[in-house]
Amino acid sequence: MEPSQVQPLLQAFPLPVLLIGPDELILGANDPAQAFLGKGLTGRHFIAALRQPTVLDAVEACLRKGTPGKTRYLGSDGAQDTSFDVTCTSVPTAAGPGVLVSFEDTTHLQQADQMRRDFVANVSHELRTPLTSLMGFIETLRGPARNDPVAIDRFLGIMQSESARMERLVRDLLSLSRVEGQERVRPTETVEIGQCLQSVVHALRPVATDKDVTIDLVLPETGLTVNGASDQLVQVFTNLIENAVNYGGAGNSVEVAAHVSENAPSVRGPAVIVTVTDQGPGIDQVHIPRLTERFYRVDSHRSREMGGTGLGLAIVKHIINRHRGRLRISSELGKGSEFRVILPRETRG
Repeated sequence: MEPSQVQPLLQAFPLPVLLIGPDELILGANDPAQAFLGKGLTGRHFIAALRQPTVLDAVEACLRKGTPGKTRYLGSDGAQDTSFDVTCTSVPTAAGPGVLVSFEDTTHLQQADQMRRDFVANVSHELRTPLTSLMGFIETLRGPARNDPVAIDRFLGIMQSESARMERLVRDLLSLSRVEGQERVRPTETVEIGQCLQSVVHALRPVATDKDVTIDLVLPETGLTVNGASDQLVQVFTNLIENAVNYGGAGNSVEVAAHVSENAPSVRGPAVIVTVTDQGPGIDQVHIPRLTERFYRVDSHRSREMGGTGLGLAIVKHIINRHRGRLRISSELGKGSEFRVILPRETRG
C-alpha cells in the first residue's frame, strides 16, 4: 500500500481506524479515530497514542507474528465510561507488514448488561425481605408459637401483608414487561379522556376519603378524545392520582384537570393535557430526573409502607411513550408536586 493511498482508504471506514507500520509508527488515522484518540496521530509511536497494556500487547503480537488479535479498550468521554472492542489485523504496507487497528463502540451493550444486572439485583432485594419474613414466621409458628392463638393471628396477618407485597411486585413486573413489549406499537382505539378520568376518580374516592384527602376534577365539556389504549391510560391516571392522594397529606386536596392545547410544542401539534397536582411536601429537584427509573424511590421506607413497588412511574413512562406523549414533572419542596401528561389528540384518516 502506497503512503498516498493510506489516508483515503482509512477515511472510507465508518469505525475509528488507524494503520501502524512495521517501524511501530502510525501511518494514518481516519477522522473518527482522531476524534476518539486525539489529533496529530500520524508519525507518532503507537504506544504514545494507545497506552492501554492489553491493546499494546495485541498490536505487538500482530506486528511480530502477523496473527490477528482482539481485546478491549476502556475509556471515558467525560460524561460516561466507554468500551470498545479492538481488532488488530496484519496488512501489507510499502515498508512491510503493518497492523490495521479498528475500534468498535460497545458502550451501549455494556450499559444494557449493567441495566440487566441492576434489575436482577433490585428484584432480588425487593423479594428477599418479604421472603425472609415469611420463612421466619413459618418457623416460629411451627415451633414456639404453635399453641399461642394470639401470636398465630398476629403472625398470619403479617404473613398475609408480606405475601400481598410480593404479589404486587410480581404483578407490576409482568405489567412493565408487557408495556415494554408493546411500546413500539401505537394504539388506535379512540379514548375519551374525560370519561377515563371520571372513572378513575370515582374508583379512588374511597381511598381519598380514608386519608382525608379531597379530589377535585376539572374537565371541559368536549374535545378530550385521543388515540390510545383505554386500560393503559386508566393505569396511568390511577397511578398518578393514587400517588397524589398517598403523598398529598391529610386535610389537603388533589386537583385533576384536563384541557386541550391546539399546539403543544412537546408533541408538535394538538394535544390533550392532564395535570395531577397535590399539596404535599414536594420533591427535591435532585430526584425529579430519576423518578421514572425502575425501583427508584425518594423515600424507600415510606414508599414500601404505602405498598409501593418502585415500578409505578416506570410503567407510566412506558405507556405514555407508547402513546407518543410526554410526562412532565415539576415540584418544589413545601409546595407540592404537579405531574403533567401530554397526549397527542386523535388523528383521523
